Amino acid sequence: MNAKALLTNRFEYALVYATQLHAQQVRKGTNVPYISHLLSVAALVLEDGGDEDEAIAALLHDAVEDQGGVATREAILQQFGERVTQIVDGCTDTDVMPKPPWRERKQQHLENLRHATPAVCRVELADKLHNARSILLDLRGDGEAVWQKFRGGKEGTLWYYRAALEVFEQLGYSMLLVEEFQRVVEELEVVSGNNIQIAQIQEH
Repeated sequence: MNAKALLTNRFEYALVYATQLHAQQVRKGTNVPYISHLLSVAALVLEDGGDEDEAIAALLHDAVEDQGGVATREAILQQFGERVTQIVDGCTDTDVMPKPPWRERKQQHLENLRHATPAVCRVELADKLHNARSILLDLRGDGEAVWQKFRGGKEGTLWYYRAALEVFEQLGYSMLLVEEFQRVVEELEVVSGNNIQIAQIQEH
């Protein structure tokens, strides 16, 4: 058995902490508890060979952005250490409220990803893959109404996932996850009736 895959009580504590942090949060436009997403991301990270720090960061990757900003970051640092915090930092596109404009945030986050560590890349890729899968399922079930959930709308959301895919392809980390993400993004584009390339989206 691969020793790095073993989980300790740190992971258990992180799971409880994440569940408490996100207790009042649900997935966009649903009644599904938000912890379902965090569990799915952690599972993808572990299945891709991620270690315990990466799995903990997967559980906490939205904590700073959605549940307390700088104060939550400090709590994560104290409870789970510097490496987990650095991974969470790499997955956080803002720690201020109100959040900067959506397009500006996403473009800056994509630029930051170009310099991401393999650990940040694995968690981010797992996050994007699970989100894209969820959108695809919702699109098949609810049709075009799905896009109303997202600040970027249909074109902006499709742009963002295609742009993220290109960054991950260039980085060359976690290629099995990249290949799965590519499949889902391409299916999203087909189902939504769009094959949008980054160059075709004009700056707002």
